[in-house]
Amino acid sequence: MLPFSHMAFQPALHVSTTPLPRLINDTPMTEPLLIAKTSDASLTDLVLLPNMANRHGLIAGATGTGKTVSLQVLAEHFSSIGVPVFMADVKGDLTGISQPGHDNPKVAERAKLLKLDLTPAACPVTLWDVFGEQGHPVRATISEMGPVLLARIFNLNDTQSGVLALAFKIADDKGLLLLDLKDLRALLAYVGENASQFTTDYGNVSPASIGAIQRGLLTLEQQGGDKFFGEPALVLDDLMQTIDGKGVVNILAADKLLSSPRLYSTFLLWMLSALFENLSEVGDRDKPRLVFFFDEAHLLFNGAPKELLEKIEQVVRLVRSKGIGVYFVTQNPLDIPDTVLGQLGNRVQHALRAYTPRDQKAVNAAAETFRTNTKLDITKVITELAVGEALVSFLDDKGRPTIVERAYVCPPNSQIGPITAEQRNALLASSLVAGQYEKTIDRESAFEKLKGRRGDDATPATPGESGGFGSIFGKIGDALNGGGNSRRETVVQSAVKSATRAMASEAGRRIIRGVLGSIFGGKG
Repeated sequence: MLPFSHMAFQPALHVSTTPLPRLINDTPMTEPLLIAKTSDASLTDLVLLPNMANRHGLIAGATGTGKTVSLQVLAEHFSSIGVPVFMADVKGDLTGISQPGHDNPKVAERAKLLKLDLTPAACPVTLWDVFGEQGHPVRATISEMGPVLLARIFNLNDTQSGVLALAFKIADDKGLLLLDLKDLRALLAYVGENASQFTTDYGNVSPASIGAIQRGLLTLEQQGGDKFFGEPALVLDDLMQTIDGKGVVNILAADKLLSSPRLYSTFLLWMLSALFENLSEVGDRDKPRLVFFFDEAHLLFNGAPKELLEKIEQVVRLVRSKGIGVYFVTQNPLDIPDTVLGQLGNRVQHALRAYTPRDQKAVNAAAETFRTNTKLDITKVITELAVGEALVSFLDDKGRPTIVERAYVCPPNSQIGPITAEQRNALLASSLVAGQYEKTIDRESAFEKLKGRRGDDATPATPGESGGFGSIFGKIGDALNGGGNSRRETVVQSAVKSATRAMASEAGRRIIRGVLGSIFGGKG
C-alpha cells in the first residue's frame, strides 16, 4: 500500500465553525463534527464530515494515551446527529456516555485550553451483555452463526471445519433446527453414530474430527457460551434506534467476554457480517446508518486463516455501501492487515512508544500512512504526544485524506468513567428493549427431535404444509401485533420474530446458510 504522501492531493481541509453548505443527492449535508483542534496557536478546527464517516476509521495508540476518550467523543458526536452506535466496552468505563458530564478538572482544563464552552449532555444508551449480567442478553442461534465462524471459535483445522460444515448440511437436509449448544451436541452425536450412512452422500465423517468439535463445544460451554446461543435471538433493528433525534449508543459489556478472545472477536465479526447481509444498499448518504466500533481489533486478525482475512477485508470494503461505518480501535497500527488498513480513511493516532524494534517499525508505518505535513516530523511527534493529544487526519469532502495535524482531542460533554449500579439498573429498566430478551425460549429443535430417534432419520420439515412455517409464523405475528406497530415487543412476539428469522422452514435454512457461505467462502 502506497503511503498517502506518495499520492496527489489537494490542500488540507480546515473547516471553520460555520461550515459552507453542501449537498448530498440534493439533500443538505449534516454539519461537520468537531473532534479536535490543532495544538498550535491557531487552534484550527479538525472536523469529521458525516457523509465521509462510512469510509471507516482507526483510533490507535499505546495504553493510557487517550484512545477511550477519543472513542467516546466520536460516539457522542455520531449520536448527536441521529446516528446509532455500537461499541464494545472492554474496560467498563464507556457507560459514562449515558450521563451528563460533571465537574472534572481535567475536562475543564482542556475546554479552557481549546476555548470551548461545554454543555453537559448525555446520550441515549442501551446496555448489552452476552452473559446477561450487565445488560440485556444478546443471543444468536447456532444456525445464524454458521459453520465457518463456529470453526473459528472452536479453533478447528481444515479437516475438522469440513466435518462441521458437513454436519450443518445434514441438519439442513433432515429439517433439524440448530438453535443452541445442545442442538449442536445432539447433531454431532447423531452424525457420529450414523457416519457410515452419510459417507456416500456427504463424504467421510472422521470420528477424530467429531471428537475435536465436541471438545471445542465443551470448552465454549465452560466459558459461558451456552448463554450466547439460543432464542430469542438479537434483532438487528434493535441496534439502530433513535430517541428524540439522537442515535442510541449500544454498549456491549465485554470485560468478561474478553477472557475468551476468539468468542469476543467472532461475535463482533458475526454482527458486522449480519449487518452486511441484511441491510440494503443505500449509496451516498449525508450520514451513516450505524457506526460500529471494533475495540481490541487485533483479536479479529490474530490467527485468522488467509481465506477468512480475505473475507473480512471484503466485508469491510463492501459494508460501506450499506451505510455502515467501521472504526477499529487498537494499540498498534500493525495489528491491522494492510488490505484493511488502506480502507480506514479517518484516523486519530495517539502516542506510540518505540521501546523495541517492532515498536519502531509501528511508528514508521504509522507515519508513512499519513499525508505529509512539512511542519511536522511525524515519526518524532508520534512518540512525543501527550495524553489526549493525537495526530489527526480526516477525509475532506472529495474523499481525500487531509494533511495530518498535531491536535488536542476535544473533551466529551458526557461523563468520563463508569456509571453506578443504580444508574445501570435505571438504564435497563427504561430501555427500548426492556423485557424482550431476558426470558429464554426453548422450543422444539434438533435436540428434541433426535433425543428419541437415535439412529433414525429425523422427520424433515415440510414447508408446504399449511402454507409453510414461515406463513404460519407470519400470521401468528400479525395476530399478536394486532395489525399495529408497537414500539416494544412481548417475549412471544420476539420469539416469533426470532423463529421466523432462524429458519422456520427448510428453504429458510438454505437461504441463511447460503448468504453466510457467499461471504465467508463457500456454501454448504
